Parts: sequence; structure tokens; C-alpha cells
Amino acid sequence: MNLAAEVNENLAHYSNVLIYSAMAVYTLAFLAHIAEWVFGSRSAVGRTAAAITADAAAAQRAKVTVQVGGQSGGTAVLERPKIVTRSAAGSRDVPDGPGAAGGTEQGDVYGRIAVGLTVLAFLFHAVGVLFRALSVQRAPWGNMYEFSTTFAMVAVATYLVLLALKKNVRWIGLPLVTTVLLDLGLAVSVLYTDSDQLVPALHSYWLWIHVSCAIVSGASLYIGAVSTLLYLFRDRYEAQLENPEGKQYGRFVKSVLERVPSAASLDKFAYRINATIFPLWTFTIIAGAIWAEAAWGRYWGWDPKEVWSFITWVAYACYLHARATAGWKGRKAAYLALIAFGCYLFNYYGVNIFITGKHSYAGV
Repeated sequence: MNLAAEVNENLAHYSNVLIYSAMAVYTLAFLAHIAEWVFGSRSAVGRTAAAITADAAAAQRAKVTVQVGGQSGGTAVLERPKIVTRSAAGSRDVPDGPGAAGGTEQGDVYGRIAVGLTVLAFLFHAVGVLFRALSVQRAPWGNMYEFSTTFAMVAVATYLVLLALKKNVRWIGLPLVTTVLLDLGLAVSVLYTDSDQLVPALHSYWLWIHVSCAIVSGASLYIGAVSTLLYLFRDRYEAQLENPEGKQYGRFVKSVLERVPSAASLDKFAYRINATIFPLWTFTIIAGAIWAEAAWGRYWGWDPKEVWSFITWVAYACYLHARATAGWKGRKAAYLALIAFGCYLFNYYGVNIFITGKHSYAGV
């Protein structure tokens, strides 16, 4: 074995060690996030529920006094009708919840520990991806294993950047770390592929452009999907608070939902993420078509990966159009967003594993 091959083999080994180390630290971050939610639930978190029920009660008690014609000093009392809108975004004037820590000092300490551990795990993770790239001397996303590890890294990076920008996103920490652990666990146990060079069709600078855009798009769309899913639960929770006589959530679920941002805030956040990333996903498809022409002599050939990329694009286009249409805001648009992200996931896992096409050469 020559020196260069030995160095590459050592880099690949260190890459694996770092990925496993990152998984260990992500696990500690996961436990710290759990502690943040648990200790945060012990606080008297009732501001959100109180604000909604107080507004509802005030609306029911509000009375409009009008003069009765022809009778001096006479009045008639009219009840203001109660109007409840549940699907339109921003229809409720509800404050955001206090966050996973619930406003408690102990919960906040565990939350800060969780963020610190996430940063440490991300550093291990990023260096592991870098070593993988150095071991093969190319972009570290030439197969499903490399794509999965890089995808998880970019998702965590997106979360940390939002935190650095002082955005209220710490509540994403627990679902994010959980998903990253599942993704990395699947990558190292099922999708792992030894470091190797790619087939000639992939030796192009478009590998850096096209696939990197797909990774950034997917990682950001994942953040939007988590926010959309929580929006659906939070919206239903707020609707139930407006109707105290209806079926209520259990104590644990209520404790969680009353601490996340309001439904309007979650809906707005998800929309901004999806709307911002949609042009990048559009460019990803265009870049893939240009690369296909250079590699295979045609821009579009109805390959399964190409078809599902386009289906994903159409699904997100429908979501953005729905948000601009008055009758489809709120929950209906949210369902479309989740369907669109489901198309993205199937485009990656389903098409690569179960469907044979021109994109199957990298294997799992």
C-alpha cells in the first residue's frame, strides 16, 4: 500500500470515529433537551391559556349599548356575537409560549447545556464529514451514506445559525436532535459504503453545485416541516382552549403545547422557510438538468429521480399558491406543506432504495 492510499484509509477511519463520537454527544444533547422540557413543565405556565380564555370571556361579556328611539334614558343591551376562526393564519391574538424551559431557571440551564452539547456534536460531525471528503478527494456526498451524514450536518448548522441570529427556535432542538440521531443511525448501520471513487458520470463540478443545493434545500425544508407539524398541534390546542366544553388534551401534551410559539408564529416561520428555500430547490432541479445534458446528452429523461424532484417542486408550488389564496391558508396549506416534504423524503429514500434508474449507480 502506498503512502497516499494509507493516508486516505486513515482519514476514512477517523471520519467514522468522529461520526460515532458526534452520535454519542448528540445523545447527551437529546437527554439534556428532555430534561429541559421535563423541568420546564413544573413551572406555572398558564400565560397562553389565560390569554386565550380571557379574550374569549371578554368577547362573550362585551355589550353594546344603543339608545332606544323615543325613550329618554332607555337602553337596549345586545350581546356581541362570538366569532371563532380556526383556519386563517394569525386569526388569534395569542402570545408565544415561554419556550421549552417554561420560564424556569433549572429548565433554562438544561436547555443551555443541550445547545452547548449540540454545538460540540456538530463540530465532531463537521470534521467527520470533512475527513470523509479528504479520504476520497471529492465532495462528501457521492452515495446515500455520505448524503445522509452531510444532510444531518447541514440541518444542525441551520438550527445553530438561527439560534445565533437570536431567533426563537430552541424548541426545535429536541425534534432536530432526535431526527439527526435516527438519520445517522440509519447511515452507519444500513447505508454505510466504504470510501471509494465515483463513476465517470459523477466526475463533474456540478456534483458540488447540484447536490450541495439539494442538501441545503432539504435541511431547511426539514426545519419548515417540523414547524408546520407543531403548528397543526398548536392550532388545535388553541381551538380547544376557545371551547372549554370540548375534548381537552392531557396534562403532559398540554404542558408541551403551551410552551411552544403560537400557531400564528409557527405558521409564519414555516412559510418564510419554505418560501425562501423554494427558489433554491428550483435551481437544484435546473442544475440537475444541465448536469444530465453534460453526462447523458439530454436535459430531461423522465428518470424516477427527475420525476420525483419535479413532483416535490409542484407540491411546494401548490403550497405557496395556497398560502396566497384566502380559502387555503392555515391548516389546509399546512397539510400541503407536509405532503410536499413527504415527497422530498420519498425522492431520497424511496427512489434510491426501491426504484432503479440512472441515479442508482451510487448504490446505498
